Amino acid sequence: MNYDIKDINLADAGKLRIEWAAREMPVLALIKERFKREKPLAGVRLSACLHVTTETANLVDTLVQGGAEVVVCASNPLSTQDDVAASLVRDYQVPVFAIKGEDNETYYRHINAALDHRPMITMDDGADLVSIIHQKKKDLIAEIIGGTEETTTGVIRLKSMEANQVLKYPIVAVNDARTKHLFDNRYGTGQSTIDGLIRATNILLAGKNFVICGYGWCGRGVAMRAQGMGSHVIVVEVDPLKALEATMDGFSVMPIAEAARIGHVFVTVTGDINVIRGEHFEVMREGAIAANSGHFNVEIDIPALEKIAVNKRKTREFVDEYTLSDGRKINILGEGRLINLAAAEGHPSAVMDMSFANQALCSEYMVKNARELDRKVYVVPTDIDEEIARLKLESMGIAIDKLTAEQKKYLESWEMGT
Repeated sequence: MNYDIKDINLADAGKLRIEWAAREMPVLALIKERFKREKPLAGVRLSACLHVTTETANLVDTLVQGGAEVVVCASNPLSTQDDVAASLVRDYQVPVFAIKGEDNETYYRHINAALDHRPMITMDDGADLVSIIHQKKKDLIAEIIGGTEETTTGVIRLKSMEANQVLKYPIVAVNDARTKHLFDNRYGTGQSTIDGLIRATNILLAGKNFVICGYGWCGRGVAMRAQGMGSHVIVVEVDPLKALEATMDGFSVMPIAEAARIGHVFVTVTGDINVIRGEHFEVMREGAIAANSGHFNVEIDIPALEKIAVNKRKTREFVDEYTLSDGRKINILGEGRLINLAAAEGHPSAVMDMSFANQALCSEYMVKNARELDRKVYVVPTDIDEEIARLKLESMGIAIDKLTAEQKKYLESWEMGT
């Protein structure tokens, strides 16, 4: 079996951590049991470009139990957990191409290795597989029946491809499932971003001016957790509705040019490029800390900071300190990459349970329905979304009501009135 990982001898630790994560993923476990029996993915070659974490390993095992032939590569150079990669290779016999800290050349070599699998389904976390297929490996398209996408950033890229009529096969936007973005993006990103920030710095957040760029579901989650830690939360937005919502939620809202002058901690979660730029670094206070929790490392303009810095040094494992000409120091965490995965372990398993249940069920949906689907980006079918929520509640021991026949009739009619 061909693979490229850091060290196969790390597998023992990885296996234990994968098993620990599985304890918090009961919905995926139920799907895996059914997949074992029914083999809905039998004979399907699947290339997955994902964060190689304990939760991903449990998803991969579910897909394999369903009959899929899976190859995995990293979707971010700093998000791989090397012990998990080792266990996937040794214990699950899954080819993995991922090493934490891999350089840019290795990152793309690994993506190409996953595409050498000639996938029938692509599973993306940022649309890198789809992008490379459409730009450089168009010969693969004839064999591909469809794909899934995990992130907001990836969905934005894919919808752009659809709008420009260049998307060559259907994609299910797993990110847009309610059981994904309402929980993974909000509670997962919220908690894991704060976790990564604190692990990287060990700073006290209480009393700090905490600037959050972007108030989508990820930004909402980070704001909620930062406020809970005692920070004064400041939101930067370009969308008037989201800015209004942040205001109504009790947060200060202002342009980044103003926030840059008073912020102690900055977190970007926009999915866009150069949100914090050179002119903002120029006015930041001494000791300011900037981190990114958006998918790609483009939200903080680090090259601009490097141009105005007179010195750079690594003061902690995930902290690069830049000294400006006037002596002020600005700290960038995790090279501007996903701080929750660079410095911590990513989202808690319990929330990834729903996200990866979506991935598994949407892969099955694609196998069953690909021939009827157009070359478009599709939302997760409502029945899949609601079934995952039902299973999650059941696993938590929570019961809910059902509509009576009378109530259902009332909601479906227009004649009954008041």
